[in-house]
Amino acid sequence: MAFSATISNFHTSTLLKIHVNDYKNLTRVPLGHPKPVLGKIRAIHAVNSSLFQPFLTEELLNKAMNKPLPKFQFGEYMALKTKTVNKALEEVVPLQHPLKIHEAMRYSLLAGGKRVRPILCIASCELVGGDESLTLPISCAVEMIHTMSLIHDDLPCMDNDDLRRGKPTNHKAFGEETAVLAGDALLSLAFQHIAAKTAKVSSDRVIQAIAELGSAVGSEGLVAGQVMDLCCEGKQVSLSELQYIHVHKTAKLLEASAVCGVIMGGGNVIEIERMRNYARCIGLLFQVVDDILDVTKSSEELGKTAGKDLASDKATYPKLMGIDKAKKFARKLANQAVQELAYFDPIRAAPLYYLAEYIANRQS
Repeated sequence: MAFSATISNFHTSTLLKIHVNDYKNLTRVPLGHPKPVLGKIRAIHAVNSSLFQPFLTEELLNKAMNKPLPKFQFGEYMALKTKTVNKALEEVVPLQHPLKIHEAMRYSLLAGGKRVRPILCIASCELVGGDESLTLPISCAVEMIHTMSLIHDDLPCMDNDDLRRGKPTNHKAFGEETAVLAGDALLSLAFQHIAAKTAKVSSDRVIQAIAELGSAVGSEGLVAGQVMDLCCEGKQVSLSELQYIHVHKTAKLLEASAVCGVIMGGGNVIEIERMRNYARCIGLLFQVVDDILDVTKSSEELGKTAGKDLASDKATYPKLMGIDKAKKFARKLANQAVQELAYFDPIRAAPLYYLAEYIANRQS
């Protein structure tokens, strides 16, 4: 049955249209004329598995580029930004009274993780000429909100999971009551931190960013996706319904991370919408890859319970499309994300090109 699922953009008339059966029609409505596109990017890191076929390849990148990009050490960039974010998060949630709740908050917040969302926020700020310091408070807030979502998602009343980031989930370590409160506290602290610690950014832009982030988390964002995910368990789900779930449950927070970074960096409306489209693509890509990894990797490799979606009869892209079509869809999303970056200065955009490749080709 042929059909197309449209991801609507709540802040603009621009649409990202994804045809899940007719992959040739994966298109977007352009925002003006893009700047000259950059040349080929040579990946600095590679996946070790000889069986792994990357979703974002040099061939796909070359289709959107015509000038060579100087060598960029993405691994070093990620390590540096991760260190900065981790240090800031450590300071945001000190051990204080009541000790138990702060221990629980720190347990999940400082448990590691890829820090993709805060790094996306920082890279988006730098993309439009902003400084890391302008966006560090909201970058930390994004990670606090993401951590809250993981704590709550793992609860017995939700996904009922025992393992997260290679450790027992928060409710296993501290009990369900404390886990719920730890998530609530992180969510509250996130918005408090933005309002209290953001400096050298106009109040109008801070308010705009707070509204963007709040929308991404609430009943039109992450919560909407989570509710639909719960409602659809054990039921026949269409591809359009599955896409709705993951655009809201996963992509919206990544989208807000990118948009908030551009806002804090002083970006204009076109730059905001370009990055919104880019982030929505990599957000959905993140979930498609996650679904593929869930059925192809072990719990040890993933750092969380493998095969959980299959065991709970959840709808996933491999289940609805088959593994080969899900991989093809991932490649299309990765390619479209890269094309959105063509509007920007290639040097400033380099981290975001590599971030798309990292998300597309990650193995855990």
